[in-house]
Amino acid sequence: MKVLVIAPHPDDDVLGCGSTIAKHSKDGDEVHICYITEAYTPDWSLEFITERPRQIERANHILGVAYWHFCHFPSVLLDTIPKKDIYTKMRVLINKVEPEIVYIPHKGDVNQDHQIVYQCALSATRPEPNSSIKRVLSYEVLSETNWGDGFYPNVYVDITDTLELKLLAMQEYKEEMKQAPHARSLESIRALATSRGMSVGVQYAEAFMLIRELIRETNGK
Repeated sequence: MKVLVIAPHPDDDVLGCGSTIAKHSKDGDEVHICYITEAYTPDWSLEFITERPRQIERANHILGVAYWHFCHFPSVLLDTIPKKDIYTKMRVLINKVEPEIVYIPHKGDVNQDHQIVYQCALSATRPEPNSSIKRVLSYEVLSETNWGDGFYPNVYVDITDTLELKLLAMQEYKEEMKQAPHARSLESIRALATSRGMSVGVQYAEAFMLIRELIRETNGK
């Protein structure tokens, strides 16, 4: 099975569904990550920009991801880019990868980049005849979704066996990590996984909102 995770920024994929990504990889699924934005000077240092691809590679190696793609749009400036341009790059990648499952950010996230990526991803994954996509889910990102509005999960993934991989992958993004009790801390990530797990009777879970699912007939029609 092919899986595509659309991430507004590097690290959103890990925060939102890092353990689920690792679970897909362990199950032999082909996981692709699409990073929509990237850092630039002078807002970020050359050292940060140079190190970021290495962080992405190390984090993806931990999670078992073999394929990742870049759209090269400017971070925190997506509101200055025509949505058609963002949609088009997503659509080209979807046509190339032909994923069955697509993970996208939540529409109510406080970050404007997340909101725009959600809107464009919703268009890029819209139902069409012969589409490969069978399932679209939105994920939650600590310090974005929990500060935003309207995330009501209805799909849970047991990540008891893969939470530690998520924590290891997040530590590669050292500039993004904060000290507890900040929402973007290792303690908060574990606490959220515990809370989501308690909701469905497992030790740890990641939660998603199901946007659309297609269950095909099994009688050959």
